Amino acid sequence: MAASFPETAISTERLLLRPLAEDDASGLAAMMADDLVLAWTDLPHPFTEEYAAELARALAPAHRAAGRGIVLAVTEHLTQRLVGLVELRNTDWRLRSTEIAYVTAAWARGEGYAPEAVLGVAQWLFEDRDFLRLEMRTAAGNTSGQQVAQKIGGISEGVLRSAWIVRGESGEVVEESRSDVILWSLLPEDLEAPEPHHLGRHGDHRYVLRD
Repeated sequence: MAASFPETAISTERLLLRPLAEDDASGLAAMMADDLVLAWTDLPHPFTEEYAAELARALAPAHRAAGRGIVLAVTEHLTQRLVGLVELRNTDWRLRSTEIAYVTAAWARGEGYAPEAVLGVAQWLFEDRDFLRLEMRTAAGNTSGQQVAQKIGGISEGVLRSAWIVRGESGEVVEESRSDVILWSLLPEDLEAPEPHHLGRHGDHRYVLRD
């Protein structure tokens, strides 16, 4: 049987990352009905409530059980509101390496939720799961995604030429064009340990975002 991630929840200062639930379907569908999600991700379009429910009920559990990765809903501690989605994919258990992809709801952008969520997952991978490499891929035009990679201390390893499809809507038609991709990596030694006064309110947040 393939190695796989355990069903888990990851807590950061402001966020809880947890397994998807079918109750998330309407929030997920609303979050994915966004031009930037269409452009920079490979998620299905349209992303319907029916698909979201199937993702929570069957697709995400199968993804985890098969050892390919894990899918986590990102919610606020304070409100329990859904603010994003994080997926680990293309996991190589021999190399202890995996790739992370993430989406942030339009209303929650600019609050630092994406780097906080990604950093929380990286900490969990390196400290608790003994992983040695985390990869991120951002389309050449996706400057917000590149800023997330930089804030968590990711290192740009180069450009994959014509390695992505960027989508956009023109009326009722989805148009596609090819894009270069920037490959980023994060290793355990790339994480910056905080000074004691930078610890989160729970006292167990061991890494900090970079300015």
